[in-house]
Amino acid sequence: MYSSALNLNGLGTQVGSSTRADKADSNTDPQAAQDRFLTLLVAQINSQDPLNPMDNAQMTTQMAQINTVSGIQQLNATLKGMSEQYGSMQKLQATSLIGRQALMDGNALTFQGSTAQGALLLESAASGVQVDILGTNGTLIDSVQLGSLGAGQHAFEWESRGLDPATVAGFAVRATAAGQPLAATPLSRQTISSIGFSGGALNLQLQDGRTVGYEQVRAFM
Repeated sequence: MYSSALNLNGLGTQVGSSTRADKADSNTDPQAAQDRFLTLLVAQINSQDPLNPMDNAQMTTQMAQINTVSGIQQLNATLKGMSEQYGSMQKLQATSLIGRQALMDGNALTFQGSTAQGALLLESAASGVQVDILGTNGTLIDSVQLGSLGAGQHAFEWESRGLDPATVAGFAVRATAAGQPLAATPLSRQTISSIGFSGGALNLQLQDGRTVGYEQVRAFM
């Protein structure tokens, strides 16, 4: 019985008996796929009908097909390697964030001993900026005058002079430019204690016990 066409579906199986693990390895190995193709091609040439041989165009088409399959497998292997290298570099870079402070939306103050820390964001330059420290009972505890500041993010500190941090609710920012109120966003400063990855996404564990996603951070100090 003569064969006039090479069945490329045979590339997904092995000739002869082998273990299941060997089959899995050969099915994903580009070199093994080429070897199987050549084995089948030689077998087909040896068994073809001398009166009706496979024409050159058909053979060229089949060889082009196996080269395409092999090229795709090699490209996938290269992309997988690059992805793994990128992931390793991302994790290495993320470790440099430990010990730094993350700036996030919020008006909570972070206490380092008796010193409270916070930050703010100005959309444009301000001629005067004042930070009001607020108590848990809604009263004004103190005010910090920061003077004129340019557009962007700015950090500040407030000396609590031994005041119990539990009595401090947070802070509010008042900014003006040419006597007119100016939009200002309060930012919380939180120290990063550790990092982690979940589903490929970077998470930050903060000193106050919270875990936030990297996308929630505006900047690092």
